[in-house]
Amino acid sequence: MSSPLFDPRAATLSTALAVLMLAACSSRGIPPGDSTQQPQPAPAGTHGQGTGPDPELPEPRTSLIPTVDIAPAVGWAGDAQPTPSEGFAVNAFARDLDHPRTVYVLPNGDVLVAESNAPPQKVDLSLKRKAMEAVMKRAGAGVPSADRITLLRDADGDGVAETRTTFLEDLMSPFGIALVGDTLYVANADALVKVPYSEGTTRITTTPTQVAALPGGPLNHHWTKALLASPDGSRLYVGVGSNSNVGENGMEMEVNRAAILEVDADSGATRVFASGLRNPTALDWNPGTGMLWAVVNERDELGDNLVPDYLTSVRDGEFYGWPYSYFGQHRDPRIDEEQQRPDLVAKAVVPDYALGSHVAPLGLAFYTVDSDARQALPDRYRNGAFIGLHGSWNRSPKVGYKVVFVPFSGGRPAGPMEDILGGFVNADGEAQGRPVSVAVDAHGAVLVADDVGNAIWRITGTATP
Repeated sequence: MSSPLFDPRAATLSTALAVLMLAACSSRGIPPGDSTQQPQPAPAGTHGQGTGPDPELPEPRTSLIPTVDIAPAVGWAGDAQPTPSEGFAVNAFARDLDHPRTVYVLPNGDVLVAESNAPPQKVDLSLKRKAMEAVMKRAGAGVPSADRITLLRDADGDGVAETRTTFLEDLMSPFGIALVGDTLYVANADALVKVPYSEGTTRITTTPTQVAALPGGPLNHHWTKALLASPDGSRLYVGVGSNSNVGENGMEMEVNRAAILEVDADSGATRVFASGLRNPTALDWNPGTGMLWAVVNERDELGDNLVPDYLTSVRDGEFYGWPYSYFGQHRDPRIDEEQQRPDLVAKAVVPDYALGSHVAPLGLAFYTVDSDARQALPDRYRNGAFIGLHGSWNRSPKVGYKVVFVPFSGGRPAGPMEDILGGFVNADGEAQGRPVSVAVDAHGAVLVADDVGNAIWRITGTATP
């Protein structure tokens, strides 16, 4: 058994019990004490010094008791909905779903929604992990997984789905979806599977066949598996998160994790395309360069303003730091010197764009439209990135819980992040909703999956494109 990569005191009984006891008070925005230094002042919103291509990074700080500040899930009351920024409008494309996580638009305009949550754990969890599971349940992540994909159809084009069918069921915590020709691929929590698809079908009863095994249980800390097909459909890219925060479960538990895997569509042969990405939760092709881009959830418990989650291009064979360093060559102080990998740290790639610490990006969609007729947003949004920020737990005050936009020019980020859709947290600090996946629909509107509000929101512009 390998040695832990960080100070084992971080997982002591006192820490676990403290997290449990503090969950209630922290959900009201009362941060626990810090045993090492005074709390850092929080930046104004999520668009402060910790964002952009060259974020200001404070010194890391660790504490015996981690900050826990969640937004307890309450859902939307009646016909309430999130608040769009000026120049945008929002409506409910569909409501009353069951923990929708991923939204995927088919070529004919039908919308697939993965209704999913974490699979049951098959191992005895540490006290610390059990404590965090209790916190996550309060944040809305404790519901059973529906394990299905639902099809939504807006045949009359009014922006509201009038048809809803169970498209594919008996899956295992499905997340990523990709269509290549007449084959639909689904990334379950433990395997990449496929089924035949014909345009216009509203239900598939064929039993999925496995293309390739993916890292799964018995411990499956980051269970979501993002999925993206190559433009020619010959390869599939799967984002696989780590099995820990910073390697504390042993690196033998991290094989083919914290990585983007490349899978041959015909043979299922799998290789690591890029590594050191703690949790690559969404993937898309950059329309300006054709390069693969991802949003990544970084590590916790180094302070309110560390470590920035990020948006980045991903290159074949590159290493992005986890768990040894963050945002390039900044070493994680919790990793024992004898466990460090200076060879990897020296080549760790600096991400392209910091999104803010603990904002938890779970959705990414470049705004690409094939004609002006289906462009629902002003021209300045073309080729930029819409990102769903699921929201923080290890930070006070809370951040994230919104949909943002990063402008691009020449295939690179070209300006500050902009708020697009907010209002997910109410005045009492409760989560009415939490954004997850984003996608561009057949009319150029942006769809947003909301796993706490159990809805798909549709964003359009109020100005002429």
